[in-house]
Amino acid sequence: MTATTSASSVPGPNAARLPSVDRILRLPALANFLPRYGRPAVTRAVREHLQALREQGCDAADLEEPALARALAESLARQHAARLKPVFNLTGTVLHTNLGRALLPEDAVAAVADVLRAPCNLEYDLDTGGRGERDALVEDLLRELTGAEAAIVVNNNAAAVFLALNTLARRREVIVSRGELVEIGGSFRIPDIMQQAGAKLCEVGATNRTHLRDFEQAIGPRTALLMKVHASNYRIEGYAAAVAAAKLCGLAHRHDLPVVEDLGAGSLVELETWGLPHEPTPRDSIAAGVDLVSFSGDKLLGGPQAGILAGRRELVARLRKNPLKRALRVGKETLAALEAVLRLYRDPDGLPERLPTLRLLRRPQETMALCAARLAGPLQAALGAAYEVRTRPCLSQIGSGSLPVARLPSVALAISPLGRGAGRALARLEQALRALPVPVIGHVQENALWLDLRCLHDEAAFLAQLAHLEPA
Repeated sequence: MTATTSASSVPGPNAARLPSVDRILRLPALANFLPRYGRPAVTRAVREHLQALREQGCDAADLEEPALARALAESLARQHAARLKPVFNLTGTVLHTNLGRALLPEDAVAAVADVLRAPCNLEYDLDTGGRGERDALVEDLLRELTGAEAAIVVNNNAAAVFLALNTLARRREVIVSRGELVEIGGSFRIPDIMQQAGAKLCEVGATNRTHLRDFEQAIGPRTALLMKVHASNYRIEGYAAAVAAAKLCGLAHRHDLPVVEDLGAGSLVELETWGLPHEPTPRDSIAAGVDLVSFSGDKLLGGPQAGILAGRRELVARLRKNPLKRALRVGKETLAALEAVLRLYRDPDGLPERLPTLRLLRRPQETMALCAARLAGPLQAALGAAYEVRTRPCLSQIGSGSLPVARLPSVALAISPLGRGAGRALARLEQALRALPVPVIGHVQENALWLDLRCLHDEAAFLAQLAHLEPA
């Protein structure tokens, strides 16, 4: 059955010759669309397609059943495609904020799936049969891994900092080194968060040098706490000085004041063990006397997005009582994933294989070079003569405010356009790669598109979709 008309073409104004919506819906080729997408969605797609034909004009072939079915299939697939989808992160940034940061280990993925499929004891105490506290599901693990007396979890580290300031320093002063008033991605600034939390900033020292006496001279009757902020996305070098946590805690405790430290990235292990640059850990801070430390769950820790606050029991109890805690709490999916990841840290020797973040950071350069050798030829064949593919050494970065100046030796496929219009050719190539079934995201540098292979997790899937690449 076809929906053809007697005319060979249907110009835009002559809409009367187009088939009706009902007639198209009865076409056998569209039979499987209705159970898959539902009648309202299919009807809407048919109407939109007919409107386009009215406006643009069409010929008899456009009204044949196969052509209509093909056009509607493409339209419906496009409209119902997931907006949040996996991509290949070949940017050279391992913990990329815009691409979802840490990849979860399979243990965490399985744990999330389990609690999504069935009811769970999110706030139910299985021992007493009464109401439970959701943070208790991970608190013991956090205490064990950080040395803290208590811990809670909120939806990200910015929320953790906000909750701490709002709870402990509302309408009072917080003393911070001028060199630690950082801005991170998304225009998150410590002074702005402090203002929104209701605390008053008291900045001391100079941008490059702050001394213990600067803090001591600033302490007054309205001081609520002293704060340290890890400079996670920049580094001051040369003529610089900062106050060590232990000395700051000694001063604060003599004045009966707490010290709060925002660590940001929050590695739970000594990264030097695996040949990576040093990053301070929550355990280091708490051992130095810090009363409350905050850090992220989805950066160096390698878990889900979360903000963790760990420290003295009485301070954490005050955080729990703040009504904002309910607004900032996390759901069962986050807690299930976080618990599974934290359990992996009980076996540090197994982390490099079981924790994707650490595995990617430690990926040998030789492995990436072999991968580049396998991919260069097929990629060149898919791109054709308009581009040149070369294997190049490069440097990856950890990213997302973690170890800002540290670089990791890596290997990339650098794609250079040949001939004139290199800028437009690169833009077309980027767009074509983003349009693949699993979008490929690289970065432009030195008039080439670089695909850093450090985070290429599925080489076979990457190769399989090159047939869809249309860069021209």
